[in-house]
Amino acid sequence: MEARRVTELDVDDVLDLLADASGQPLGPDLSVSQLDHALQTAARLETERPGDTVLAAAGLVHDIGHLLPGSSDETHGQDAARAVRRVLGERVAGIVALHVEAKRLLVATDPAYTGLLGSDSVSSLARQGGTFGAEAAAAFVNEPWAADAVTLRRADDAAKVAGVDVGDLTRWVPL
Repeated sequence: MEARRVTELDVDDVLDLLADASGQPLGPDLSVSQLDHALQTAARLETERPGDTVLAAAGLVHDIGHLLPGSSDETHGQDAARAVRRVLGERVAGIVALHVEAKRLLVATDPAYTGLLGSDSVSSLARQGGTFGAEAAAAFVNEPWAADAVTLRRADDAAKVAGVDVGDLTRWVPL
């Protein structure tokens, strides 16, 4: 793939980016690759919401923005949504776009949530806009797919365990 900002991906691009992510660590203090994290997130969502393949697909691609040239930690959710919208649909894109804001909501509304975050997520929170205030939280919950984004966010936070076998990428190709 060219070293430029990608705005739309096709299925092969998505699969190639994810496959290439097997050698990219999720974070400096984590022994999980970007691919393992994507697979674990999708598998957790599949278990939590059996039959909701769209939510599982969102879990698989939610952090693909981190793999796109020109993307940043602050914009990876929006970049990923834009990249997959055409190939995976509006609901996947909407959920993916909101997963960063879902973290901001959970920090604001769930006192125990912050304690569950890894150091990488805590440090990125400030760069991503910090904790929601009451007005922003109220606006977020009225967004389409907000509840799905919160579900994805919780799976995202839990999907950072080294050595978990959830199958490989070929398992998700039918999505």
